[in-house]
Amino acid sequence: MNHSGQAAQVLLEAAKLNREDPLLDGSLLVFPNYGQVVMTGDLHGHRRNFEKLQQFCDLEHFGARHVILHELIHEEVVALDAPDTSHQLLIRAAQWKCDFPDQVHFLLSNHELAQVSHNEISKNGRIVTHVFEESVRDAYGTEGPAVLEAIGVLIRSYPLAGRTPNRVFLSHSLPGPRELPGFDETVLKRPLGEEAFYDDSSVAHALVWGRHQTRAVLDTLRDVLDVDYFICGHQPQEMGYDVLHDRMVILASEHNHGVFLTIDLSKPVTLDGLLKHIRPFAGIE
Repeated sequence: MNHSGQAAQVLLEAAKLNREDPLLDGSLLVFPNYGQVVMTGDLHGHRRNFEKLQQFCDLEHFGARHVILHELIHEEVVALDAPDTSHQLLIRAAQWKCDFPDQVHFLLSNHELAQVSHNEISKNGRIVTHVFEESVRDAYGTEGPAVLEAIGVLIRSYPLAGRTPNRVFLSHSLPGPRELPGFDETVLKRPLGEEAFYDDSSVAHALVWGRHQTRAVLDTLRDVLDVDYFICGHQPQEMGYDVLHDRMVILASEHNHGVFLTIDLSKPVTLDGLLKHIRPFAGIE
């Protein structure tokens, strides 16, 4: 989809649908006690894995299946001077939301937060937030600013986290030891205010930037959030996933070893059960 007017329209419509999501309670997605959630890790513009995800989810034929997307932008590039085309994936995901508004969901991530708050992220020798903007402007010409504005509207419509009835918390990341003391979980019960995107001490910032969670941190969050397990992305996983302290599963979806995870919403959850339902994108033909 290269037509800028159409791209902006799709992005804005997806943002509206995010804000009207019937599962949304404050800034938390609360899933029902039936059906399935498909949780991804960071995608970073990996269009082939996204296509495989769409193929697996087959939302047209599985109305009780939900899918969660996060960290879609800032792709890995083969050369330092290559453009960042991850805006194309973002628009395709927005179109998926428009096609299946009650089944496709987004979560806020650190790269998307940085993009809308104009905080620089440097990766592999490039300031990826700048390259992303330049790439959108180059792709859409005079309409580039309108598309960038629509991207910002979409990102600011993202909720912070999801929760399943069988006690699984879904988010891009979790507070680490540094962020935990200032973490106020009651923010999840309210829609995000504009200040959340620009305040480095906000709960939004803690939920998307935190790393190196200790067992003590996860034990505290388990009690505070009243859940048993956490499924996140954010922290790179060369082989697709890792488990921290028997409580936190970290997924990566942005490379050829990438994975996703399915959760049956109607059954009790165990760690072994979660791990058995991790699926490699490479296995989807």
